[in-house]
Formats: sequence, structure tokens, C-alpha cells
Amino acid sequence: MRGGQHVGIPFAAIHLAMPMVFVVGWSATAAAVAVGLYAVRALAITVVYHRGLAHRSFRMPRAVQAVGATVATTAGQRGPLWWVGHHRIHHRRTDKDGDPHSPVVAGFWRAHLLWLFDERNQETDPTAVPDLAALPEMRLLDRWHHAVTAGLAAATFLTGVALARFDPALEVNGPQLFVWAFCLSTLALWHSTFAVNSFAHRFGPRRFATDDESRNLWWVAVLTFGEGWHNNHHRFPRSARQGLGRFELDPSWWVIWVMGRVGLADGIRVASSVRIATALTEDRKPPGQRRSRCSASTAAASAVASVPLHPAPRRLA
Repeated sequence: MRGGQHVGIPFAAIHLAMPMVFVVGWSATAAAVAVGLYAVRALAITVVYHRGLAHRSFRMPRAVQAVGATVATTAGQRGPLWWVGHHRIHHRRTDKDGDPHSPVVAGFWRAHLLWLFDERNQETDPTAVPDLAALPEMRLLDRWHHAVTAGLAAATFLTGVALARFDPALEVNGPQLFVWAFCLSTLALWHSTFAVNSFAHRFGPRRFATDDESRNLWWVAVLTFGEGWHNNHHRFPRSARQGLGRFELDPSWWVIWVMGRVGLADGIRVASSVRIATALTEDRKPPGQRRSRCSASTAAASAVASVPLHPAPRRLA
């Protein structure tokens, strides 16, 4: 039996604010800031929340991790403990009972967004995030996630007011920048992230025979800077690179690679070409002939062992 549904007021308000784009008008400045905030926050979600904190695909200095998690929190997808905890549970129970957002188990719309408002999903399972729960800055972000997001909303409005006064040639104002740069970009970011949970478990090809319905979906990868190569990810959840094919662009991986080169990340893990080839060969066999392997979700959900620091990517042997 499902728990009750409680739609969040900020979530509903941002959706209802969309007709305001016709009232406040538009400007090149507002559109550019909207695109910029979408991109920066999307990369914070994919690089920091997802590949960094949820899967420990690489390590960051604690200050970099805190700044990145703060930026990710402004995306309005709740705090790091909640986000990471539910994602690890998703990998532990992918497309089975207990998966918080499986279109296979509970239907497309529940996987896309209704799961967010189930009262059973409001709390964080502390056993899923013992590593993050030990960090006071992560607990603080998780507790005050609404305030962090509201701070960005206020900043867009006040910036628009200031620009209208001091640089009228930009043709932007407070309400316009708030609607475009905060509301519209946040709405787009929400639904692109949600598409990984819904569309990428229903549509698209499957390179690997994973024990779930994860798919590779190019347009979701475009919107989410590489997260749409979801079947690849479920086969190699601890790989910092998810675009494994020649034309599978993965900007999130590019960011991690650059971070490694400039000293902002190390212990980077990637799936080696040998392991990818072995997986493809193994997955072509009939199910009864495949070698048993550890569940990818278990690796994602468990606490990660210490990884020796190294400036170059570590291959997943």
C-alpha cells in the first residue's frame, strides 16, 4: 500500500509561475542567465551529487565537495543526504519492489515525479548515507536545503533589480530575471533529471544485459550532460565516465577529467576497455550461462572503501 501524496508548495508554485513568461517578457540577458544557471546546476547534480557523492567515482577536497554540493542544492532537488540516499536505494533495488522510482514497478508518472511526494519517501534512510551523515556541512545543507534554493531565487530577483537600475541597456528587470533564470531553468532541470528515472528505464537501446530495464537514451544524455547513457551506468555504476561509445558525448565526464588535471579530483575510476569488452561478451550469452556477478546496486549503496589517490583515472579492473 502506498503512502499518502503531498505535493510540495514550491514545486507547484514554480510550475504555476510558467505563464508569467508572457507577462514579464524576455531579454537576451534573462535567457542567457537561465541557460547558464541550468548548465551549472545540472553539472553540480551530475558531477557532485551523482558521480561524486552517490557512487564515489572520484574524490574531491572537502572544500570543493562542499561548494559543489551547495550549488547542487540550489537546483531544488533537496539536500545531499536525501538525494544520495534515495539514489543508492534505487541502485540497490533497481526496477524491483523497494525502488523509489521505477516505471516498471509503479508506472511512468510515479517514476517521473509522483514518487517525490509519497510520504514514505520524505525521510532519508541514515544507513544509506553513513559517509555523508558524518560530515556536518552535508547535514547542514540537507537540513536547510529549502533556504539554499530560496537564496538563489532571491539572488536572481535582486540581480535583475540592480541591472535594471545600473545597466538599463540590458533590458532586464527583477521579475523577468526571477521567472526566466530561476523558475524556468529550475523547471527544465527538474524534468530533465526526472527523465533519467522515467524515460531512461522505458525507451532506448540496451548495450548491456543488466538485471533491470535501464536504457541508453541520447536526448536525455544531451539534456543531462551525459546521464542518459543509463544502461552503461547501471552496468558500471562506479565509473566516472558513462558515455562508453565513440559518439556517446559525456560532458560530466569531461568536467571530472579537467578537475583531475587541475588537482580538484583524484582517485578517478573509469571502466576499462577490457572490462567493457568482457561485459559485452558475457552479456551475449544466454542468462543461464552467464557468470554470476555482484549487483551493481550493492556496490553503489555500500560504504566505499578508501581509494588510493592518483592523478590519472583508475581503471575498474
